[in-house]
This record gives sequence, structure tokens and C-alpha cells, in this order.
Amino acid sequence: MKKRFLAAALVLCMTAGLGACGGTEETNTEPEEIQVFIAASLNTVMTELAEKYKEEHPEVKIVYNADSSGTLLTQIEEGYACDIFFSAAQKQMDQLEQDGLVMEGTRRNVVNNQVVLLTLKDSETKVTGLNNLQEAKSIALAGGSVPVGKYTRQALVNMGILPQAEDVSKITTQEVSEALGGVEISEQDNVSKVLTAVTEGACEVGTTYYSDTYGYEDKVKILETVGYDLTGDVIYPICRVKNQEADKAQEEAAQDFLEYVLSDEAKEVFENYYFDTNVE
Repeated sequence: MKKRFLAAALVLCMTAGLGACGGTEETNTEPEEIQVFIAASLNTVMTELAEKYKEEHPEVKIVYNADSSGTLLTQIEEGYACDIFFSAAQKQMDQLEQDGLVMEGTRRNVVNNQVVLLTLKDSETKVTGLNNLQEAKSIALAGGSVPVGKYTRQALVNMGILPQAEDVSKITTQEVSEALGGVEISEQDNVSKVLTAVTEGACEVGTTYYSDTYGYEDKVKILETVGYDLTGDVIYPICRVKNQEADKAQEEAAQDFLEYVLSDEAKEVFENYYFDTNVE
């Protein structure tokens, strides 16, 4: 039996009635369903891409599961049915490849992003960037296993605020708080929850991706766009996942959708949502 992750899944059902011969009856042909696991920061842009894809492929049903890349990796390793994995970092994709679960020849880098420090538009925060983050009353920060949380920690390490570490993702939220003089930090499970914590006023500042500010331009203010020299590249890789339960038709649908995500048409959509498509 296929495992399903329903609680956190964003389900976008792409179905359409297929006209029957003669135009007087309708067929009951079931759409081909593919499971696409996407990093939470891809939620909005991938929804639009699926809608565009649907226009040409009404016979396909795409089911999105949006969460942190670390959570998605764990689910795939535990046996959740997945046809495509679109991660917000290379680390999780590297692990999936080490697990032998990546379909050979399908891994590709798609977009680059940037970490930003943001606050509410009308905020009176004293914080101007990561260099004086300790002046925040409260910070929304993703956990170290979440890519944006790891990138933030890497930036703080490179700035000398956090000590060097072999694996920055293992730097705890408590350790970050102590390095910042004991500032209150609310640890979040994914980047979308960080954004919510800031936009709802639960936390004064937080680190998300630049792409997450799309649609919130009138509500949030970017205090700093963190350079790649501090975070390293924020590359999002994609691949097809070995799904033992998939039949040939499902595999073909997954491959076709993956190719669409890599297409020039898709690049234009990514750029509209503030992603950088100039990647190798």
C-alpha cells in the first residue's frame, strides 16, 4: 500500500473530463497521478507552474507535498511514494543519491535563491542586518536541518558571530541564541513558518528566502539581502525518485513534468517569483 503524507501536503489535483468519441458520452479514464515533493519555499511558484502544465496535460494529476527539504528526505527514505524531489539545498539531494534513490541522469540544478533578513514594513526594529542581529527582541529562525536555517548559520559563522563547525546544520538554536547574547529565538520547521511568524508579528525579524517575499512586498521590509560570499550558493536541485510502485505511464508523466520544470517557459515563471535561473 502506498504511504501518503496528507497532513502537510499541498494537493493540487489536475483533472479534467476527457471528451468521449462522438461527443455524447464521457469517459471515466483516471488521470495519471504523480507525487512531487517540493521545498516549502517553492510552494507558490510551483502552483503556478502546475496550472500552466495542466493547460496542455489535463490527463495528469499532480499531488504536491510541500515541507522542509530535510523532512521530505526523511519521508522518501521511510518509503513514502514520491516521483519527483525538488530540494532547496544540495545536502538533501546528495543524501538521496547516496541512498540510491535518485533516477540516474535526472538530477539537475534549477534555480538559485538568496537569504534575506526581514521584518514588518512598519517595524521600529533597531536591527539593520545580521551584524547587529543581537538587538532584535525576537527572531524567527528555521532549524539547522532546514536549508534556510543552515544557510543562516553558515552566514553567521563566516561573520565570526558563531564559531566554526564541521557541520553548521548541527548548531542548535540555543547555541545561536547564546552567541547573540541570549536573544529570544523561535525555531520553525520550514521557511514558510518563519515568514508567517514575522508577518503575523510573533517575531520581530526572521530569515527567509528572497523568493518568499513575493506577494508580501507591501507587508515586509528587507533589512539585508545576504551575499553568496556568506551563505554560499543557494541552489535548488531536482530529480526523479525511484518509485517501485510507479507503472510506465506514471514514470513517463513524471519525466515529462520534470522536463517542463526545466524548460524556458518555466524559467520565466521562476524569475517572476524572484528566483535566479542563471545556474549550471
